[in-house]
Amino acid sequence: MALQIFSPKIQQPLNSIFPSSTSSSNGCSVFVPCAYSSSRRIALFQFSTAITQSQLFNGKAPESVSAEGKVIESGTNAELAQSNIALSDENASEWIKKDKRRMLHAVYRVGNLDKTIKFYTECLGMKLLRKRDIPEEGYSNAFLGYGPEETNFAVELTYNYGVDKYDIGTGFGHFGISVEDVAKTVDLVKAKGGTWNLVQSEVGGTIIALVEDPDGYNFELLQRKPTPEPFRQVMLRVGDLDQSINFYKKAFGMELLRKRDNPYNKNTIAVMGYGPEDKNAVLELTYNYGVKSYDKGNGYAQIAVGTNDVYKTAEAIKLYGGEIVLEPGPLPGINTKIMACLDPDGWKTVFVDNADFMKELE
Repeated sequence: MALQIFSPKIQQPLNSIFPSSTSSSNGCSVFVPCAYSSSRRIALFQFSTAITQSQLFNGKAPESVSAEGKVIESGTNAELAQSNIALSDENASEWIKKDKRRMLHAVYRVGNLDKTIKFYTECLGMKLLRKRDIPEEGYSNAFLGYGPEETNFAVELTYNYGVDKYDIGTGFGHFGISVEDVAKTVDLVKAKGGTWNLVQSEVGGTIIALVEDPDGYNFELLQRKPTPEPFRQVMLRVGDLDQSINFYKKAFGMELLRKRDNPYNKNTIAVMGYGPEDKNAVLELTYNYGVKSYDKGNGYAQIAVGTNDVYKTAEAIKLYGGEIVLEPGPLPGINTKIMACLDPDGWKTVFVDNADFMKELE
């Protein structure tokens, strides 16, 4: 039986702890916090296939499809046999520590691809790494970031034909990026028609501001010196912080880089990742006092993470309580091995074979 998966065209969220602002004519707003080749790219297959408007607005789940619109099987018997090797807690822990993992990119949906690209490149200083149109499947997508995907984190924007708006929900928080001058960046947004409450604010000794892209996704600007990875974080809200920390440490092999309680804002945050924050994009988990669940909407889709072995990764995730929503195996047509899972709050992550990913980048 084919495993049923969902396209990221119908998922996930946002519950801002920041004050609202007045929207502008071009959809850009400014806030200040209160306290390539024609080959098939791996990211296109990470549930970035198009869905119809009827599927989106009638609330019907799409069938399991690949980028070609075909049902995705979970792998051949020989491939699945690789994942049937049970891992003990000790073996899984040791293997995860040795695995080479890195956050690769985040996937989410936008209503106007060109408008969003223009905002990211002109206001946020990103580079357009790649853009392609897939008319036979009804979608276009683009990859943007601050450096090559071999070393840097990126965002994958997906535009589905005829869908100009998505519900971000209450669970997705923001993307964080480093800039040398917050005020200058805010001025760029102003010049493009954005509105603002204040130019900047100092929080914990760091000058920050919050800007909203044309689709309503928040970007937190943090004033920092130049860094190899300006893309700092993806912030998601969770209902049980300790449970989430334990899951990401054991199942994903992430380090708890820091944890901070904020009584004034009635929340606690945990920053987790695969290396120091000045060199790697990280995951920021936020627990708001007393809130156990969130609406994930249908805008934000997932994060992709590299691994040396998707089969062992899947077994380890099962061992530590994660839900596998796509069994490990090669994607039809390109043989890039991936697997997908959900964390305790239902946030999706796709693990991608490192060697296959590098081949796709070629």
